[in-house]
Amino acid sequence: MSDPAKPGIIDRLRTRYGWIDHVIRAYRRFDDRNGGFFAAGLTYYTIFALFPLLMVGFAVFGFVLARRPQLLSTIDDHIRSQVNGALGNQLRELMNSAIDARTSVGVIGLATAVWAGLGWISHLRQALTQMWWDTHIESPGFVRNKLSDLLAMVGTFAVIVVTVALTTVGHTAPMAALLKWLGIPRFVVFDWLFWLISILIATLVSWLLFTWMIARLPREKVSLVDSMRAGLIAAVGFEVFKQVASIYLRTVLRSPAGAAFGPVLGLMVFAYITAYLVLFCTAWAATASTEPRDRPVALPAPAIIAPRVQMDEGLGTRQTLTAMALGAAGALTLSRIARRLR
Repeated sequence: MSDPAKPGIIDRLRTRYGWIDHVIRAYRRFDDRNGGFFAAGLTYYTIFALFPLLMVGFAVFGFVLARRPQLLSTIDDHIRSQVNGALGNQLRELMNSAIDARTSVGVIGLATAVWAGLGWISHLRQALTQMWWDTHIESPGFVRNKLSDLLAMVGTFAVIVVTVALTTVGHTAPMAALLKWLGIPRFVVFDWLFWLISILIATLVSWLLFTWMIARLPREKVSLVDSMRAGLIAAVGFEVFKQVASIYLRTVLRSPAGAAFGPVLGLMVFAYITAYLVLFCTAWAATASTEPRDRPVALPAPAIIAPRVQMDEGLGTRQTLTAMALGAAGALTLSRIARRLR
């Protein structure tokens, strides 16, 4: 008899190290639920939702310039001094058009932003729910679904604004300005210290954002503890990705081709990697959760086929008397009808 096959190196590593087994199970869950396709779709909706937001920003810029003529004059003089020729004229015409069409552009941009944002948040919630749950989640209805998506979108936007504000406060420049305001001399060691503090604050802020997305955006309640762990992993991975991406962009933007196409491609890669990371960490949380995510349907009891013999004992006493009474009444009625016909 041949000896049984020995386990491979991957199987031995999975048996020895639990975290390797967890990562493999999370990736299988992510792949089985088409996580890559969801990440690509979220990238499209993210890029698509940026255009109406730019329109809203364009309108806000027009309102600010219309109410502050001194700022408008300063910007116009700066354009004339720094940009000459046709490009300078185009910039001034663009600024004037922003002021003239600020209302219409703002209304259209805001309506389009709400529509695109609802599509983005709906697909994001569907992807996160798919990573968490194995069973189909029944929709509460179109209207209630859209209202829920609207509330989730507003909440997510508020969390993003808070995280961006906290990240800005934790940046190196505000810290240096605070030292200058306090009258503390700036040493070289402070630069490294500020850099570490800014990374720490950015990681904590990203942890808050990703935990919110993983725990609160799915359409069913999930484990908050597992979501916090997955959010921390996503935050650390996101911060590492930002550091690597910043170095890569500084290298790419030095060439003319990179300066032309680098920002657009960088934005697409940034959106895709972020969506991929969030969905994978959600799958990690789902495989780590102690809650029963897999809901197998219980097998029915085995069917027992057995003949059943029922004896027919005939009519009972009451049934016999009733039949006799009905027969007598029928015979009496027929006899009377026959006599009348004669």
